[in-house]
Amino acid sequence: MTDQSDAPLTRIQQKNRDLILEGALTAFSTNGFRGATVDQIAEAAGLSKPNVLYYFPSKDDIHKTLLTTLLDMWLAPMIRIDPQGEPLAEVMGYVRAKLDMSRRFPRESRLFAYEILQGAPHLTEILGGSLRRIVDTAAAILQGWMDQGRLARVDPHHLIFSIWALTQHYADFDVQVRAVLGPGHDPFVEAEPFLEGLYRKMLAV
Repeated sequence: MTDQSDAPLTRIQQKNRDLILEGALTAFSTNGFRGATVDQIAEAAGLSKPNVLYYFPSKDDIHKTLLTTLLDMWLAPMIRIDPQGEPLAEVMGYVRAKLDMSRRFPRESRLFAYEILQGAPHLTEILGGSLRRIVDTAAAILQGWMDQGRLARVDPHHLIFSIWALTQHYADFDVQVRAVLGPGHDPFVEAEPFLEGLYRKMLAV
């Protein structure tokens, strides 16, 4: 919203803001940042362009707000990894959570992929700041379990990267996956036991 006050949003204001971000998700995930316009966002949101610009001063501001919100959601399962939990169960819980998010939020995953492929111009500070700290914390938990002999020893950062790659692939390359598998297949249902077996074999001691 343009700089007016720090007062909480009214119910209608919050509803309109949510409509704008949902419309922006449709526009950006379909056309990318460069291809999307405020007019497209307004149309997808069912609001006028001036109304959109009342809440967000620019397309850039909408995009950054949306990406920041999505990144918070994307990182939540990692933050929930419990250092006091059973190591393999915690890792498998994270894998399942990431796969489920790819199933439920494919547009969000593709939007994030678009941003990374463009060099992350709207997320540079976040990627090197809060994202890195959260990943380093999770990697330290994994490394601790490995040092205790409770997980097989692998590079913890690359373990995390592999989980991202092997789960988000099903969202980002959904058309390709479904085309190769053909009719009668649910990629997400079939992926879960495959990933379960893969990581259990990799990490079991």
